[in-house]
Amino acid sequence: MASETDVAVIGAGAAGLAAGARLRAAGVTFRVLEAASVPGGRAATDTTTLGVPWDLGCHWLHDARENPFTALADRLGFRVARANPLPKRPLLLGTRLADPQEKEAADAEVDIAFEAVLAAGRAGRDISARQALREAPGVPGPYAPLARHWLELMSAAGPDAISARDFALYKDTDDNWPVLDGYGALVRAVAGDLPVTLDCPVRRIDRTGPRLRLETEQGTLSCRTAIVTASTAVVASGRLAFTPALPQDLAEAFAALPLGFAEKVAILFSGDVFGVAPRTALDSIDPDQPERAGASCLLRPDGAPAALVHVAGPEAQAIAADGEGALVDFALSVLSAAFGTGLRDKVVRTRVTGWAGMSYIGGAYSCALPGRAHLRARLHGGLDERIFFAGEALGREAFSTCHGAHRSGIAAAEAALAALEKAR
Repeated sequence: MASETDVAVIGAGAAGLAAGARLRAAGVTFRVLEAASVPGGRAATDTTTLGVPWDLGCHWLHDARENPFTALADRLGFRVARANPLPKRPLLLGTRLADPQEKEAADAEVDIAFEAVLAAGRAGRDISARQALREAPGVPGPYAPLARHWLELMSAAGPDAISARDFALYKDTDDNWPVLDGYGALVRAVAGDLPVTLDCPVRRIDRTGPRLRLETEQGTLSCRTAIVTASTAVVASGRLAFTPALPQDLAEAFAALPLGFAEKVAILFSGDVFGVAPRTALDSIDPDQPERAGASCLLRPDGAPAALVHVAGPEAQAIAADGEGALVDFALSVLSAAFGTGLRDKVVRTRVTGWAGMSYIGGAYSCALPGRAHLRARLHGGLDERIFFAGEALGREAFSTCHGAHRSGIAAAEAALAALEKAR
């Protein structure tokens, strides 16, 4: 690794790769440093566990008609399922499927719950989602666990830890299209041959001198400006440290946007145990055990005899505390309740994502704590006119998404280029 460069980009997720591509186009010297042994960050596609592509992290082109990755997918030949609206999702209630009337009532309760949180946030009330739900007529009702589950899937946090104001800032549309060949694979394909220095965590940024000095696992790198795309959890925990320390308001902003818990369990079976069409979705709650974690399942991804079981929030995190095996057992219990216990004997292999346990990531995606939503904007201000931040937490109205991270990386690169030009 060279000892000097114009711009150092810390992190090679969607934001870091986008920043690197913009810097390369501008003709400045730059280095993209990645702590992991592969680029992509939370955009990661596995093609071996199930024999077909599946995404460990981001998978859906949210706001797909305006999402820059939609055109990129078309250009690069990636398959995208343009299903609008998405098919109805069956609902498993403990050990039986909901009938049409129950399903309609459950969907209505979820809509009421979401609207209650959004209404509070749009009114500028930075209260918890839990408080907003308590104040809303009609909730909680018999399907409160399903509303909680979907709030947790959206935010990777429990209702007590979701800021209603932050939740309302997100631009939600009905255009959510899955990348069938893998969103993670798409992100890496877009980056192409962009050079990335792997296995190179940055431990500290020393900003005391005229040039920034980055202490890394592969030596010290001097640069004029830096773009930090490391997750909020990495910065807030001090795994990426600063000398001098971050100003208090900036440190508070990183701490106000923790990464919650959201993981997937992938299970391959020896044959089709479901008898449903490819990419059939299924939600699961247990009204008799409302404190139990919910689950959202994708059956037969790309036609494979497999399932992806998505869990989120503190209830799922409590299960994960007992190890990956506990999450696999939970996923199988959900599938067994719908399709019979015999499927347990047909398991070929499994894989559980582990975003929360990765020291260089530390969780799923950012969600502002109640009373802290205003601090998200602080991250856009940068530091010392030499350090700029990017990542899913800085996606503005597209926070917590891959395309939000991508756009933030380009914006940070533009800011770094402007700073270089100003210093000439």
